[in-house]
Formats: sequence, structure tokens, C-alpha cells
Amino acid sequence: MRKILFTLALVAAAATASAQDWPQFLGPTGDSKSTQKNLLREWPAEGPKVVWSVPVGVGYGGPVVQSGRVFLLDRDAEKEVEIMRCMELATGKELWSYSYPSKGSVMYPGSRSVPAVDGNYVYACGHNGDFHCFDVKTGKVVWRKDIWNDFGGGKIPVWAISQCPLIYGDMVVVMSQAPDAGLVAYNKVSGEIVWKTPRLGDESYTSPTVVKINGQDHITIVISSTDLVMHRDLPKQMGKVIGFDPKTGKELWRYDNWECHISCSPVTEAGDNKLLIVGGYQRGATLIQVQPTAAGGYEVKELYTTLEFGDQTKPALYHDGHFYAQYGTNARRDGLCCMDVDGNIKWKTKRDPNFDKGSMILADGLILATDGANSLYLIEPSAEGFKPISKADLLVDDSGAMPAGRNGNWAPLALADGMLLIRNHSKMMCVKVTK
Repeated sequence: MRKILFTLALVAAAATASAQDWPQFLGPTGDSKSTQKNLLREWPAEGPKVVWSVPVGVGYGGPVVQSGRVFLLDRDAEKEVEIMRCMELATGKELWSYSYPSKGSVMYPGSRSVPAVDGNYVYACGHNGDFHCFDVKTGKVVWRKDIWNDFGGGKIPVWAISQCPLIYGDMVVVMSQAPDAGLVAYNKVSGEIVWKTPRLGDESYTSPTVVKINGQDHITIVISSTDLVMHRDLPKQMGKVIGFDPKTGKELWRYDNWECHISCSPVTEAGDNKLLIVGGYQRGATLIQVQPTAAGGYEVKELYTTLEFGDQTKPALYHDGHFYAQYGTNARRDGLCCMDVDGNIKWKTKRDPNFDKGSMILADGLILATDGANSLYLIEPSAEGFKPISKADLLVDDSGAMPAGRNGNWAPLALADGMLLIRNHSKMMCVKVTK
């Protein structure tokens, strides 16, 4: 009996540790939410404690965490190389790194994706579509694919390839959007293709995510409408949101009236088969509902579209019947915004304070948010108004890594074991945000 109890205790401890990891883009449940408890309810004047800081290259890619190890796909834009890095969460000490050539540059240069870590392997997709599976302990390459050139390639998209891998069962899924492929599912151990879809439309910068439709998993992807600014020679097509069977890649449903020519954000689940799509170019936000039909298929209904709410680079955060998003675009500076599920705008910060393409995590009933520039905030989510609790200017970047006025701290956050990982264009910091 004692042996059984000891085994159960080990299993429970392992489950708790796993729950505190941040293994993929948007966290363990893919919705920017964490099970972390005991957050500091207020920060000292100097801000939360910075446990460590390490130099990084220019970029917009965020880290992931598993079992006390931090993984980051870094990029040296000047040398045109990408570096997969593994660091110790407690100290920032580099445990291993792997570099490989990655030629070329685009506007707003630097890294642009978040890895995914699962058991013995970590997966990362680079600027040009170099897709690697690494051993988490040694950094040895287990397998490599080229999600762009393996499927017809050609000139890379205007803003490069920005894929955050999705782990699903025995597969790892990414979107190619090369001429001969859309979504591609690889066996996560061997790298063999399990299934792939045809190309899904014009270039897009979103990554696949999993949603529940009537309790069933569907993999979703958002596809941009035609970018007639950068591709004036192309015929205009509306963008779309598509749901797939994760096991086979079969298309189950689609919404084909999305107009955002640079889509970056996955959908946000809002219960009752409702999905919010957000963007920053031409379209603000659209709420759709996916419902089964008597014939065994699915139908999609557009519930509303609004130009008063959106997010250019991240999905909206959903909590207690309300969406929160940072609505900064080329044409708007609405700041942090709150909207209820029926499309009623509750409040906007506008430029006071300004939030523009930052990142947010909901944990322990509070929002941890970067503002896209210099500041980290602790916020109480409320439909009644913007309720900041604490603020710390931890992201100020005076390194000269980016031209003046282009601070652009847009990288996704990660939260694990009470440690918040944030970065700018010259360093990544580990900040203790728990008691």
C-alpha cells in the first residue's frame, strides 16, 4: 500500500509540474491562460524582481518552458543565422545552442515564431521555413524539414514565415502555404508526413490552434484576404477561417468572409461553439458560431462584425464573458479594449495608456500584459473600466538594436513556475511574479 501511495504521489507531483510549464504559443491550453496561483497582488515601486537577463538578437519570437528549461528560437539578422537556444529557467544559464544558416531579411527583421516542446523533443520553425526537431537534453537535430521549399517554395512571404508549431497527439502541425501545401501534419518522432491539405489561399501569418466544437477537437487556421498593397497583381480574394479534423486533415467547415490582408492572430474560443477572429488591417473583429447540421456536417453563422475592436498581432483574451485585446493598427490607437461577447464595447484606454501589439496572460484572476513598448502591467480584468494595479518599465531598450521609434516589443510572454519571461530586441528577462 505504501508503494502505491508513493507512486500516486509521484504522479500527482508530475502532473502539477507539467501544469506549470508553458510548452507552446499561447500556453498549455492555447488560450493565453495559466493555472499559476499566488501571483503578487501588487508590485514594489521598482517593479517585480528580475531574476536574470540574457542577451538576445532582434526579434518577435517568444520562449517556451518545460521542466525547468527555457527554449527560444533566436536570430542574428546581421550574420543571417538562426540559433535554437536552451537555458536553465532558474538561472538563465545556456545549456546548449544550435545554429544554422538562414539567409535573407525582411522589414522588421528578426525572429518571429514560438517553439513547441513536448517530452523529449522541441520543435521550431524559422524565418525561411526551416523546421527542426531537436532533442531537449542535447540539442541534437532529430529531423529537419523545409516547410516552404519542400512544397514548391519560391519567394518567401513579405513578412517571412511566422509559424508556431502545434503539437497534437503523435503529430506536430504547421502551415506551409507554399504552392503545394496548406496545413501539414508530421509525425512528431519520425518527421514523416501524416497528412497535408492543399494550399488554402493567400499568404497568412497565423498558426494552427485547437478549438472545441460540440466537445470535439477541430484544428483551425485563419487565412488572410489578398494583400493588394504588396501584391497588386493578384485578384482579390476574401480571407477565411477553416476547421479541420485533426486526425485526417479533412476540412469540416469554413467561414469565407474575412477581410484582413495581414492576418496574424488565431481565433479565440468564447463558449457555445463561438469563435472570435481579430485583425488589424481593414477588419476589426468578427464573431462566428459553428453548429452541426442534421446531415452530419457543420454550418457557420456570422453573428456580428465590428470595427471598434481588434488586435493586429495576438488573439483576444476571453474571460468572464468579455474579450480583451490591444487594438493598435496603422490607422487606430484604441489601446487596451474590452468588449462583451455580444459585441458591446465596454471601454478603451486609447493612448492613455497606449497598448499596441503587446502580449497578455491571464493568471490567478489577473492580467499580466506588456504594452508593446516599454512597460509591463498587472491589471485587474473588469468590464467597468481599465483597472491597472502596478506598472514597471522593464522593457526599455537603449541598446540601439532597433531604429528610434521602432521599439516593437511584440513577443509573446511565457509564464512557468512563478517566472514570467519577457523580451525586447536586445535581452530576455526572467521576472518573479509570485509571492
